[in-house]
Amino acid sequence: MEQKFIQSLYDAHQRAPRMPEPALVCNWLEGLLGVLFPEFSNHRYRSHREFTQHFGDLQLELFRILQSLDDRHGVVPEHVEHQFMERLPFVRDLLLQDADAILAGDPAAVSLTEVIRTYPGFYAIAVYRLAHEFQQLQIPLIPRILTEHAHSKTGIDIHPAARIGPGFCIDHGTGVVIGETCDIGHQVKIYQGVTLGALSVRKDLARTKRHPTIEDRAIIYAGATILGGDTVIGHDTIIGGNVWITKSVPPHCRIYYTGYIRQQEAAGKE
Repeated sequence: MEQKFIQSLYDAHQRAPRMPEPALVCNWLEGLLGVLFPEFSNHRYRSHREFTQHFGDLQLELFRILQSLDDRHGVVPEHVEHQFMERLPFVRDLLLQDADAILAGDPAAVSLTEVIRTYPGFYAIAVYRLAHEFQQLQIPLIPRILTEHAHSKTGIDIHPAARIGPGFCIDHGTGVVIGETCDIGHQVKIYQGVTLGALSVRKDLARTKRHPTIEDRAIIYAGATILGGDTVIGHDTIIGGNVWITKSVPPHCRIYYTGYIRQQEAAGKE
């Protein structure tokens, strides 16, 4: 029995696809963030040449990580490396807009440096935007390794396939969940404990839109739960804390929980 069990484990290892080591991917991520934003870097570069060398080392490391993916995925490391690196200026610009939105939206924030260096919401958004680029390139495993790394550090769970517009602000952030097929517009702000999730669906409907759409400039306060692929929160709408929403809300609305108040009023009339 013992030998059969050991043999079955060995066979499972032989059949398992090759995959990148998560620790290597996450170390590469931290290095890349340090290059994109000096606020994340613990190193002072003494020359342009030294900085260029470090940037090139990160690019080579990405190539090696992509090489570690199983051949059956059909990934061409050179092509993916080039396409990803070409997108970095665009991603950095988006992240600067996110940082500006957080700074403008949080009275406690005193500078962009503070937002970038210390805010878990910005860190989670930064990792999401990098992971989303890999997702768009149809790279397996790496996008989820990245976003789960951010999830473990911040308590913020953003699926790499979600689509999020510029100027995104997550304030506090702990317990935020943003599902795979979410569409989030420009200048949206959400607080801790918000869930943008799915209603229960069959597994064969997994590729359909299951998560809500949040239009431009919506604000969603702490603890709100918004579910369903047909649910649209209209632009410039404010969703109050701890509400449960499974139907669309028009633009320019304010939705808040009043059930307790109504129960008390009804009791007083009896």
